[in-house]
Amino acid sequence: MTVRVLVADDQALVRGSFRLLVETAPGLTVVGEAGTGARAVELAHAERPDVVLMDVRMPEMDGIAATREICGSPGTEGVRVLMLTTFDLDAYVYAALRAGASGFLLKDTPPADLLAAVHVVAAGEALLAPSVTRRLIAEFCRRPESARPVAGELSGVTEREREVLVLIARGLSNAEISEHLHLSAGTVKSHIGRLLAKLQARDRAQLVIAAYESGLVVAARDERG
Repeated sequence: MTVRVLVADDQALVRGSFRLLVETAPGLTVVGEAGTGARAVELAHAERPDVVLMDVRMPEMDGIAATREICGSPGTEGVRVLMLTTFDLDAYVYAALRAGASGFLLKDTPPADLLAAVHVVAAGEALLAPSVTRRLIAEFCRRPESARPVAGELSGVTEREREVLVLIARGLSNAEISEHLHLSAGTVKSHIGRLLAKLQARDRAQLVIAAYESGLVVAARDERG
């Protein structure tokens, strides 16, 4: 099955480079290009791509606002957004995830990794560059106590599921979680499936947000001293 990709970036040269990269890869095709956030939203409705490669900084409507429109509209249900930027800034990461993005990569990501990321996001998984995950966690842990979220109840989530959720928020893969908790791959996958259902999260990125906004990640860090 071919993954259909929409490329959104305000620089024509960058859009052309991404188009060439995507269309020379097996199993991927470009269905449109957008130079503004507003145009990206329009094409997402018209073309219903599997994945939108979305720049953060664009005219008329920035990439985060466009992501919010695409991920929040019934007319583009199932369209996934992979954010791309040259700016490794915490504010962008958090805002992108809050808007519904399924992934966040820097534009200096190697081409092979970018193409792999498109497939990962198209399959319904979430993906964050390791450097982005580290910076996001560090930013939350740097906040003064008064600015941190208070650890709240994660309704119906078991203690083991909380452990899995913390490791997801730290950027561990299923295999790494399996090794860390001494669980089988199937058991880890089952825990993640239950977390998605209980927290009404559509993908792994939304589980990361739930871990941060509940205060679970910060609380876990503090408990370790």
